[in-house]
Amino acid sequence: MSEKYQTYPELRRVNDEWLPLGLPKNWVLKRVKFLLKDGQEGIKIGPFGSALKLEDMVESGYRVYGQENIIKRDFSIGKRLISTSKFTEMSVYAVRAGDILVTMMGTSGKCQLVPETAEFGIIDSHLLRLRPNEKEVVPDFLCMLLDECHELKYQIGKQGKGSIMHGLNSSIVKNLFLPLPSLEEQLVILSFLDHETAKIDTLIEKQQQLIKLLKEKRQAVISHAVTKGLNPDAPMKDSGVEWLGEVPEHWSVVPLRHITPEVTVGIVVTPAKYYVDNGIPCFRSLNVKENSIEERDFVYISKASNSDLIKSQVFQGDILVVRSGQPGKAAVVLAKHDGYNCIDLIIIRKSKKIISDFLCYQINSDVCKKQISSGSGGAIQQHFNVELAKGLYVTFPPLEEQMEISKYIMKQIQAFDSLVKKAEMSIDLMKERRSALISAAVTGKIDVRNWKPQTSADMQQKTITEPVATH
Repeated sequence: MSEKYQTYPELRRVNDEWLPLGLPKNWVLKRVKFLLKDGQEGIKIGPFGSALKLEDMVESGYRVYGQENIIKRDFSIGKRLISTSKFTEMSVYAVRAGDILVTMMGTSGKCQLVPETAEFGIIDSHLLRLRPNEKEVVPDFLCMLLDECHELKYQIGKQGKGSIMHGLNSSIVKNLFLPLPSLEEQLVILSFLDHETAKIDTLIEKQQQLIKLLKEKRQAVISHAVTKGLNPDAPMKDSGVEWLGEVPEHWSVVPLRHITPEVTVGIVVTPAKYYVDNGIPCFRSLNVKENSIEERDFVYISKASNSDLIKSQVFQGDILVVRSGQPGKAAVVLAKHDGYNCIDLIIIRKSKKIISDFLCYQINSDVCKKQISSGSGGAIQQHFNVELAKGLYVTFPPLEEQMEISKYIMKQIQAFDSLVKKAEMSIDLMKERRSALISAAVTGKIDVRNWKPQTSADMQQKTITEPVATH
């Protein structure tokens, strides 16, 4: 860092100690309120809930933007629309390209710049609208400061009763101190960040593509193992099922009803009437993932109700299958779940004829997914019922071979999941790097005033002029 760009540690003792590393020499501290348009145009909280009612919503009209648009960074989502007359009435809450919207409650302090492509609309009561004065600050720069500057979170936490989760208000936001360079330097910083974050985003996208490919490969390995077996030289025969094709000659293909003692369903009719604060946990569709059970967000019923509802109790080796939403996802019940109950799930009882893990892998395979989709009117989100489950065609190899295939699939899943986890960790690290880079640049911790993007000519010249190493 050059001498002209030294930071001032003494600023730690100024402004409530919010900026521990000080400021570059040519930067200034300004409150947010001095960077906005005058009056209510500069800062505005969305209307109180009573001002925007359900009856105000129409099928076609102007958008109502909420926290979900900011958190998901997507201005195309959401279905709330108001009429032209209502929009005119509430025009003080209107948003336009270049405005900054800030979340107020829950996950508060998240910011997003309104893009040029956003439809006309208003904000709801969970958002705060900032309209920057472009003579003082570049809107993109202000948005990055508010969203990525770690020192601001300290300020917000202190003013917001010690925690950012207590929510924001216009007074807190208006009085935040921001580190600010000249408009010219703001543009240089933005150009630097556009260039550098684009490289990071490309790496993230490649990792996301890798994860997608790994999951597709994992699914293909499972589907092949449960339909073709592990011996590539085994004699094959036509299964008689169009979407299954050939199977090993010594395997059978049968409807599910022929190999399981019972296919039934969990509590369907008004399950909430049985709910208690503590008691027997009940599985719901959110607890069933492909080949695993997720223990979260349980609802409970009393022991007495559980005894009365024995038909929907589940035990080790039973298989739970989702009925609606994403029908067909299946998981095996573990020993620790013996005696739990379930709600609106299909239950395939443990069978002596087929290993539960092997059957579960089949139900989650592409072959069964095609059957489920076809049996649900061709749309995967349709309802899946007990009769359709009973009619699923499944492969039926000897028990010893089922065990061998199950062990193989388990190892393959573990290997693929390990690779996926590494890729996800890599993405998290890159996102942290991206956030840290933005925070450092917009708060002056790195000097980018003389930065310029390297061209292909620069790279070629560097290669030509670099000395060749000698030994």
